Amino acid sequence: MTDTIEAGVLPGLGERERLERLALVPTATLGDVMDRLGLMHSAIKPMWRGAVLVGRALTIWTRAGDNKTIHEALPLVRQDDVLVISGEGDETRALIGELIGRRAQVAGGAGFVIDGAVRDVDGLAELGVPVFARAVTPAGPYKFGPGRINVPVSVGGVAVLPGDYIIGDADGVVVIAPAHVDSVIEAGEVKREKEAGILARLATPSDED
Repeated sequence: MTDTIEAGVLPGLGERERLERLALVPTATLGDVMDRLGLMHSAIKPMWRGAVLVGRALTIWTRAGDNKTIHEALPLVRQDDVLVISGEGDETRALIGELIGRRAQVAGGAGFVIDGAVRDVDGLAELGVPVFARAVTPAGPYKFGPGRINVPVSVGGVAVLPGDYIIGDADGVVVIAPAHVDSVIEAGEVKREKEAGILARLATPSDED
């Protein structure tokens, strides 16, 4: 972290406002103020255009191509949970589709980040379930296990702990530790406004022209 990003909280900032403010800062800007750390590999990308994701990590580690543990985790999903799934990078079997996406959505889940493959992309888009993953395949998963829930996982080359903040947009996914999130929000908003000012000045003809 830079010297300006330190652990702490913004006075009076509640969780709902925290998530709303995070959603308004681009992942690229968040990554910049965190010294480009916490950014997932570019292979983890939105599965449909316009997907935006913000919430807290409910982590799942499952064997490649197997979604038994994802089914076991669904009853644990709470409001604004992001199911962050380590599928060991396997692209041959889809770990979720429209049905699992809908079940998580009904429970209040914010969406999915998956180091693996998915299917039913059009259906997920119609439901408005944000999904960021490595690949798409029509091939369904196995359901034998094993797996783990709410343990540290590695997804897209980044370590994710249960409760970490997860933000996803057109550029990709960023992970922020709770101890630093408020300071990151503050620094990210400052940088966002600074860059907006630069763009505005560039759009205004100079008197010298």
